[in-house]
Amino acid sequence: MEKRAVTRFPVHELIERRWSPRAFASGLPSWEELGSMLEAARWAPSCFNGQPWRFLIGRKDRKDLYEKILFCLREKNQMWAKHAPVLGILAIRQDFEYNGKPNRWANFDGGLAMAQFILQAEALGWSAHVMAGLHRDKAREAFGIPENFEPHVAFAVGKVGDPDTLPDDFPEQERQERERKPLEDIVFSGAWGKPADWLSS
Repeated sequence: MEKRAVTRFPVHELIERRWSPRAFASGLPSWEELGSMLEAARWAPSCFNGQPWRFLIGRKDRKDLYEKILFCLREKNQMWAKHAPVLGILAIRQDFEYNGKPNRWANFDGGLAMAQFILQAEALGWSAHVMAGLHRDKAREAFGIPENFEPHVAFAVGKVGDPDTLPDDFPEQERQERERKPLEDIVFSGAWGKPADWLSS
């Protein structure tokens, strides 16, 4: 199943075809493939090269760790994510390692790392779905995450599967077209809310 983005300007194929499935097939990515995804995340840019991201990864054949992560997801996400071959949690350090001061850019940096993880997954033929629906207190307790790290999001990785295997209203959501706001709504020049003039030329 493909859901390619309809773009006004050309973008890389990885970006065009990337979307967030909930239905996953059963195959497992190799440890080398997972390593490549994490390596891509490792080389993301960050403020002062602080690298505030940390990943917890559970592959389905490592049942104890996998189910520990699954337990930390909100119940609606558990309904579909329990079929994904890989589950993970991204935690982000909220202070700078070198001086202990608050890092206002930490979550931005963590998002960059997650984005590179996702694109590397796509390059290898896998898909990722990032979830805000995470019980952060459960994750902190289950994995002993320190106070200065925020369990930020969870994610699932796998090959795109059959939407009809999903429960409830998920199959319909899975087949919906991808949508984004037009560039005029998000790219300004001259004044806030004024679309960049070159977009209308």
